[in-house]
Amino acid sequence: MLAYIINLAILIGINAILAVTLNFILGYAGIFSIAHAVFFGVGAYTASLVAMKFGAGFIPATAAGMLVSGILSLALALPALRVRGEYFVAASLGLQMLAVTIFSEWKPVTGGIGGLIGIPPATIFDFAFTDPLHFLGLTLVCLVLVVLAIRQLVRSSFGRSLKAIRDDEVAASAFGKNVAVIKTLAVVVSCSLAAVAGSLFAFYLSFINVESFVLDVSVQVMAMVIIGGTATLLGPVIGAILVLLLPALLSYLPYLPPTEIGSIQQMIYGLAMVLLMIFRPAGLWGFQDSEARKA
Repeated sequence: MLAYIINLAILIGINAILAVTLNFILGYAGIFSIAHAVFFGVGAYTASLVAMKFGAGFIPATAAGMLVSGILSLALALPALRVRGEYFVAASLGLQMLAVTIFSEWKPVTGGIGGLIGIPPATIFDFAFTDPLHFLGLTLVCLVLVVLAIRQLVRSSFGRSLKAIRDDEVAASAFGKNVAVIKTLAVVVSCSLAAVAGSLFAFYLSFINVESFVLDVSVQVMAMVIIGGTATLLGPVIGAILVLLLPALLSYLPYLPPTEIGSIQQMIYGLAMVLLMIFRPAGLWGFQDSEARKA
């Protein structure tokens, strides 16, 4: 039972990093991307290959994943963000579909449908994180560092510019803000940090394949952000906890056949998001923030 709880906590931590990084562009900049799983995957594949081919530890492998994800996001953001937001959604959907095809077909690099196996354990200064409890500690440290980095960015002049663009892009541009550059940098930061989650995921499972980086994963991460609360630091973490705990709780209901749990889970997600849009459009933690500001 303890091993199951630790495993669940690690996966929640990894997904929380994904949700927090997506929230940086979705909540603070108003950029809707449905390709976040792509950069999760790029980080996972890059870190795995660097570790397997060159024997790199966790830090250099993760740094390589962040670099590749940042460059790839730049190639997407530079042309797409020069137009209105809906075009970025379309471009991100196209990238998501293209990336899944590449992950599946580029067999010499990604291993194709079979994926990469035998990824070595994460190591830092010759310490191998083979114990799940130790890996949980590494995951939580990464989550805290990512949250703190985004907190600093949001509270800086760069973060205030992002919020201004989100609230009124035309007005922000009239006040001298270079909207395209600021939004492009935000996308690069978000996608680079998402690669940290990919690296953790690959090192933890020792195996990755394309099924972990499909469109459903991008939609699920967006659901975590919306349910928890956009434009808040803790909202996406709460959303990740709720979304990942739900299937675990459903599996304990004796009258539900295991084959139907996935369908029921999707129905609950959909119903929860509709109810949130009606009663708490800012999300669960967003509601708490607004109450605090009123007090």
